[in-house]
Amino acid sequence: MLCRITNLHDKEVINVCDGSRLGCVDDVEVDTCCAQLTALVLYGRPKLLGLLGHEDDIVIPWREIEIIGDETILVSRPAPPEEKYKKHRRDLLRGVFSR
Repeated sequence: MLCRITNLHDKEVINVCDGSRLGCVDDVEVDTCCAQLTALVLYGRPKLLGLLGHEDDIVIPWREIEIIGDETILVSRPAPPEEKYKKHRRDLLRGVFSR
């Protein structure tokens, strides 16, 4: 399948590890020495309508891309350590309060 860089803007990026929607592709990184696409870039979401800045950009290296489909891009991206901690803490609290 041939795909132009401009067509990547329309594709939604989904993390297959946890099923989360990461957003749409905003930019790409290209290695100009060997003319290869090295990563997809998703700009950070605005905080409070952009008044408090933006979250960090998500850079997805090419090796994490599983499938580029017609409408979506599936990536295998492990959750950041702070997200794992929050999820673990939330699960622990659920177990304590559900008794």
